[in-house]
Amino acid sequence: MHTESFKQKRKFIVKIGKMLHKYGTPAYRLESHLMMLADSLELRSSFIVSPTAMTFVLWTEGHEDEYTHAARVEPGDLDMGSLSRTDEVVDQLLKHEITVEEANDRLDEIDEMPNPYGRFATGLSFFMASSAFAMLMGTSLNNVIYAGLIGLIVYVFVLWSERSKGITNMLEPLVAMMAALTATAIASYYDPGINIRLVVLSSIIVFIPGLALTIGLAELSSRHLVSGTAKVMDALMMLFKLYFGALIGMEMGFWMFGEVDYVMVERLPKWTAWLAILTLSSSLIIAFRTRKKHVFWSLLVGFVAYATSMTGAEYFDYGIGAFIGAFVVGVYGNLFTRFANAPAVIVSMQGLIVLVPGSKTFIGLNAYIAGSGFDSADQAVQQSLVIFMSLVAGLIFANSALPPKKSL
Repeated sequence: MHTESFKQKRKFIVKIGKMLHKYGTPAYRLESHLMMLADSLELRSSFIVSPTAMTFVLWTEGHEDEYTHAARVEPGDLDMGSLSRTDEVVDQLLKHEITVEEANDRLDEIDEMPNPYGRFATGLSFFMASSAFAMLMGTSLNNVIYAGLIGLIVYVFVLWSERSKGITNMLEPLVAMMAALTATAIASYYDPGINIRLVVLSSIIVFIPGLALTIGLAELSSRHLVSGTAKVMDALMMLFKLYFGALIGMEMGFWMFGEVDYVMVERLPKWTAWLAILTLSSSLIIAFRTRKKHVFWSLLVGFVAYATSMTGAEYFDYGIGAFIGAFVVGVYGNLFTRFANAPAVIVSMQGLIVLVPGSKTFIGLNAYIAGSGFDSADQAVQQSLVIFMSLVAGLIFANSALPPKKSL
């Protein structure tokens, strides 16, 4: 292979690997995708991907050219719009519609694209996600509204963290503490009918690492041990930071404002759970920067995930319900790749968020450390573990029943 051609190809592979990692692609999918791409470009390859480091080794058939690249990277955030556009560039390259040099230029354009929804819509997604989760928990209307409003306060701190490194380093415990302080103040001075713990949990739901735990366990099951272990431990540490932030905030709030006896308020009817799914799915579309042509698929997967998991739980138990839900979501994602010619992760991640029990883990941790409700805490942790493993098993069975068309 000509040296210049090899240089262009390996530059493209390194760039697309870093971009896909930045957009939140799981390690087991990213490594297989990069190997497929290298084979298509007539290169031999080996990759090691973890949440904070990437190693690329590329060479030609007879080792005339060989290249090794190692980089320190930051953990990626889900960006389904950029992921979709990047996948389209790869398809065009493999169909010989564009050259490697043109593909490199298009990747630069994608990487520099601004958020298509803007800050106002992103702030609205925080309000919607917090309110939707509270609604799914079967609480009252006032709690739904308070959760959404405090979710907006959380978003203010997220914006602040973009300008301050100090705030970035303490963002998770800080937002949990401020959410707890605000909730206790509302209960003391305005509405004793607020369920403080539920509202705090709902307002910080975007930080609860249920999806990260599920992806970490999926990577461990695929024997990506380094990446999987790192993601699981990172998720657990985030869970601890959120819990202690909320704990400190509530203790400070009770000390400053005093404790108020909770007044039971009428709960919302059960049918509002479907409205919550619509609201949550809509907020995820904004948060994930999903492209407009994939919006319908992304909305539908939320209803499919919720309906199948609830039906399974009704006839069996929550573990089997989660397995059925994850299996259907996995099949749905693989069908999506065939009809939309886009990565399955675009819809499967959104479906998993409806299924993951990160909140149940948080509730169990709260009951355990607080020293009350040990039985319910043990039950919550056990249910969480069963549901997490059921989700992983469901995805594995789905990929066996209907193999994915794309490696992403």
